[in-house]
Amino acid sequence: MGAARQYGFDAVGIARPDSIPQAAERLRHFLAKGAHGDMDWMEMTAVRRESPGALWPQVRSIIMLGLNYGDGPDSDPLAILRRRDRGAISVYARGDDYHDVIKSRLKALAGWLTAQAGGDVKVFVDTAAVMEKPLAAAAGLGWQGKHTNLVSRQFGSWLFLGAIFTTLDLPPDAPETDHCGSCRACLDVCPTAAFPAPYRLDARRCISYLTIEHKGPIPRELRAAIGNRIFGCDDCLAVCPWNKFAQAGHELELSARRELQAPRLADLARLDDAAFRKMFSKSPIKRTGRNRFVRNVLIAIGNSGDAALAPEAIRLLGDPSALVRGAAVWALSRLLPAERLAALAIDHRAHESEPLVADEWTAALAATAA
Repeated sequence: MGAARQYGFDAVGIARPDSIPQAAERLRHFLAKGAHGDMDWMEMTAVRRESPGALWPQVRSIIMLGLNYGDGPDSDPLAILRRRDRGAISVYARGDDYHDVIKSRLKALAGWLTAQAGGDVKVFVDTAAVMEKPLAAAAGLGWQGKHTNLVSRQFGSWLFLGAIFTTLDLPPDAPETDHCGSCRACLDVCPTAAFPAPYRLDARRCISYLTIEHKGPIPRELRAAIGNRIFGCDDCLAVCPWNKFAQAGHELELSARRELQAPRLADLARLDDAAFRKMFSKSPIKRTGRNRFVRNVLIAIGNSGDAALAPEAIRLLGDPSALVRGAAVWALSRLLPAERLAALAIDHRAHESEPLVADEWTAALAATAA
């Protein structure tokens, strides 16, 4: 643990490659249900994901590491949800991209390990076919809660995970036991009912999936429940009672940027691609791309109930992206009276050649006429 702390990690444990036999069956069930949505990469990498040995046959030990990114037990990540003119960004995405921060630390620690003990190593952080959460539980860092995320008795819900695969034969740590008990706070708080049962997630209803991974229009029946969440969702993490033991993270690169703590929706709606790239340089948000991000902003504008934001959506009716134009139509259907929406439809609908946007106009006009 001393070396791990020296390189900036807060938790460390060791697991055997064969320590998560149940993970393969759970993954197969998840994929068979189609619960992964359009994350096709999960299906394409399923065989390698089922066991660490399938990914790298030479691996003999897996060192799992955690880095705390929490704001401390006195922070309320959900307070932003009451500020409807502002965008709610998941806590993990308010600082620098954790992939870059953690991977450099993993490489440095892996280099120290090979210098001390030899062997070959590979490092992974959330971008390869590695089942980080089951492995972290097997290594004693925490347990997978009913929301399927890792929970730590020391750090609550707020741990980034990384892995070092090594050919060294290291003594494993004892796995952590489940301490959820009868609590179901994480299940009950979910705005979109994304948990069909405890310990099971349907990503197709998960706001984190919908606002980050999903490439097309967000399903209409789920839009209102998204509220002002424009990138990710912390609800199921934030309500976990184990967060009362959480500590504030110490990594400055992961600390929230001031401009991402409560950004104005009006400002975000004005981002073109260049401005988006500049604002989210070194941020995990950049991976979503400008069009999907502005789609999310428009959903939040539609949910704001603030007609003063309607001009931002009207301007985006002429956006080059059909995804953005369609979201703008929906936002306006929530903010404008039927007569005003119908007048806009006369100006824009006749010139709309994209079926996706035409369908949004049809649905919006039908909704306001009902």
